[in-house]
Amino acid sequence: MHDSPDLGDRRDAVCVVGAGASGLTAVKNLRELGFKVDCYERETAVGGAWNWRHDRSPVYAGAHLISSRPLTEFPDFPMPDTWPDYPHHSQVLSYLERYAAHFGLGEHIWFGTEVVSAVPTGDGGWEVTTQSTGGGSSRTSRYAAVIVANGHNWDPRKPELPGEFRGRVMHAAAYKDPAVLRGRKVLVVGGGNTGCDLAVEAAQQATQVWHSTRRGYWYAPKYVLGRPADQVNDRLLKWRLPLRLRQWLYRRTVRMTTGDLTRFGMPAPDHQPYESHPIVNSQLSYYLGHGRITPVPDVTAFDGPAVELADGRRIEPDLVITATGYRPRFEFLAPELLDLDEHGRPDLHLHAFARRNPTLVVIGLLQPDSGVFPLAHWQSVAAARWLRLRQSDPARAAAVQQKESARPLATWSRRRVVKTERHWFEVDHIDYLRSLESLLNQMEPSS
Repeated sequence: MHDSPDLGDRRDAVCVVGAGASGLTAVKNLRELGFKVDCYERETAVGGAWNWRHDRSPVYAGAHLISSRPLTEFPDFPMPDTWPDYPHHSQVLSYLERYAAHFGLGEHIWFGTEVVSAVPTGDGGWEVTTQSTGGGSSRTSRYAAVIVANGHNWDPRKPELPGEFRGRVMHAAAYKDPAVLRGRKVLVVGGGNTGCDLAVEAAQQATQVWHSTRRGYWYAPKYVLGRPADQVNDRLLKWRLPLRLRQWLYRRTVRMTTGDLTRFGMPAPDHQPYESHPIVNSQLSYYLGHGRITPVPDVTAFDGPAVELADGRRIEPDLVITATGYRPRFEFLAPELLDLDEHGRPDLHLHAFARRNPTLVVIGLLQPDSGVFPLAHWQSVAAARWLRLRQSDPARAAAVQQKESARPLATWSRRRVVKTERHWFEVDHIDYLRSLESLLNQMEPSS
C-alpha cells in the first residue's frame, strides 16, 4: 500500500480504476502477463460493493449472495468448502481480502485515491489524472491502457414522483440495519432481488408491509431438488437444451415450488422465463401466504401522509424504501469514449471492450444468471491478452478486432429481455463464457 504516489511517466503500465472484485482480478491477471499496474481505489480498503463500510456500498446487514458459492468464486481461488451455499456479505469481503493477500495485489493499489479524468492521447495511450479522496493536489500520469472496474451498483436510480411525503423516503442504497424497520409501517418499492429481500426483512420487523411492483416476475426458489437453483440452471445450459424447453421446465419448477403468486395479489409476468433477470427468493411466498406482505401496484404520487397507487388506492406508510436499482456511471470518462447513448447506456463489445478505443476496457459490467466474479476473471484475462497482443503482434491484433467486431450480439448477450435499464447488461453466463473462450482462442500464440 502506498501513501503519496510519485509515478512520473507510466507509459508502459496499465491503470485500473477500482479495487473491488473486478478491479482485483484485473490487477492479478494483468500482473500475471507481465504488465506493470497501478490500481486506484477511492476508499481505504479493498472490497468495493462488498465492503459495507464504504460510502458507496449497497450492502446491508442481512445481505447474502443470491448466486451460490461454486458459481460465484473465482476459478483460480475457490471459496472454502465449509462455507454455506449462499455466503453472508462479510464472508464475501473476507474472501476478497484473502484473494488480494494471496496474489500480493496490495502493493499495486493506491488507496484513498480517485481517478478524476482519463483522456486518450491519440497514440493509444492515456493521460490519467488522480486526486486524493480527501482533496489536495491532483497528478496526471501517462498509461498504456485503462481498465475500468468502478462498479455499477453505487449510483442510485431514484424515482421521480409528484407531490411531497411527510414520512421518510430512502433508497435501498441507504438501508443498512433492520432497526429502521421496527414498529413502522413500511412500503418497499421495486420487484427486483433487493426489493423482494427488503420486503421479506420488513415482514419480520415492521407492523405492516406493502410491496409495490410495476410488473410481474418469475420468482424462483433458492433451492430446486435440494440443490441451489442456479446450479440446476447451469446444468441445463451446459446440456444446450433449447430455450423453449428450458422455459417449460422453469414454469413447471416454479409451479411446484414457489407457486402462483397472483392468488396473493402479485401481478402476473408479462414476459417469458429467462427474459428478465432472475428473482431468487424462497421467503417471499411464505410471508405473502401469512399476510405479512401486502402486494400493491406502482406508486403514482405522494400526498402528505399518503402514497397514491396506480389502482387509485391510498396507503399511509411511515417509511418508503425505493429498491429501484442503480445507473452505471463513469464520470471520469467523456461520454463518447464508451459510446454512451442519451440514456447513459454504453455500447461495448462483450459489455467490456470500447469499440473506438482499443486500450479502454470495462470489467464487471454484467448482469448474469450466475455470480459475476468468474465472468470478471475471464474478462480480465481476455483484456490482458488483448493488450499484450497489441504490443507483440499489432497486425494480428487488428485482424482479431475486425473479426470480433462482426460477432453477432445474440451470441453473447441475452436475446430477448424486458426492455428496461435493469436489463441492459443481461447475459446467460454459459453463452457469455463461450464467447470469451472464442476470443481467447483467437489470441493464442501462432504455432
